[in-house]
Amino acid sequence: MRFLRPELGWWLLAAIAVLSVLRWRVRRTFVASTTVRWLAAPRYRASWLRRLPRVVLAAALLLLVGALMEPVLPYAQTEIRSRGLDIVVALDLSSSMLEEMGRVRPPRTFQNLTFSTQDSAARRASVQTRLTATKNAIKSFVGSRRDDRVALVVFSDNAYVISPLTFDHQYVIRYVDLIDDQLLRGEGMTAIGDGLALSNDLLGRQAGGGDRRNQVVILFTDGENNKGRDPMEVLRESNAANIRVHMVGVDLEEEVRNKPQVQRLFQSVGRYGGRYFNASTARDLELASRTLDRVEKGVLVSRPFVRDAPVYDWFALPALLSLAVGMVLRAAPFFIDQT
Repeated sequence: MRFLRPELGWWLLAAIAVLSVLRWRVRRTFVASTTVRWLAAPRYRASWLRRLPRVVLAAALLLLVGALMEPVLPYAQTEIRSRGLDIVVALDLSSSMLEEMGRVRPPRTFQNLTFSTQDSAARRASVQTRLTATKNAIKSFVGSRRDDRVALVVFSDNAYVISPLTFDHQYVIRYVDLIDDQLLRGEGMTAIGDGLALSNDLLGRQAGGGDRRNQVVILFTDGENNKGRDPMEVLRESNAANIRVHMVGVDLEEEVRNKPQVQRLFQSVGRYGGRYFNASTARDLELASRTLDRVEKGVLVSRPFVRDAPVYDWFALPALLSLAVGMVLRAAPFFIDQT
């Protein structure tokens, strides 16, 4: 506790000192008597209770002055405002996403490429596919983004918006569950550049006015770009628009990952501020999702300030109560001075 006007306390002390001096210098006259020594006996002395009204009134005066000194309780407050991100999840729906996650691949020969649809369906039914594992990782990621707007884009030969930017994460998760191999039936290529370009366009169209959020694209793909725009060109556009792009390679084959154009794509993602994750198993996909959740955090804006809460009523109310009690006591016959 502190007082905003402590100088009033010094004025009170000065006033008490002046009153004490005046009381000492100005004495009332009285008639002396030789029998006064008989009144010095203890049984003739006035009770200390006779001074109770003065004590109560003095306490009322002190409390009143304390209230006039404007006592306050200072306390600090911090206003914290959370500003989330705008995140677009771009999912590759090329035909290779239906392959088994983490399976050992034999060397590519013509005989290995000729298998029946019935055999592939039997294998997909027993083992988790790349698409299923990626969907689980995306749902885990979206469910943890409390203050962010999330959108969903899919691409194969072309790119499509499944969900615009929204705070309704359960809505996005339901759409992720609905994605299957029949969604883009008749397509099967990998247009990474088109998927990124549509994500950039979606972020630009739904960007806020003055309170613009940080913008992120998270790309899940299992292959190299083989259709549509050049991903390197689109990455430069993303960087110019302050859009950060992360890439998750879903069970990329070794020969694809080592191609020069694919390596340049990985390097460009890192050069422009994003991260690349190589996920060979479903567990790797979950770890990549958790890492992205830790890396991409919103902005917390804090503004500390100090407030003074007035507490003069702590003094004023007891002062009024003491003043009332003192006046009542002074009216009682026991406390009336008869001399």
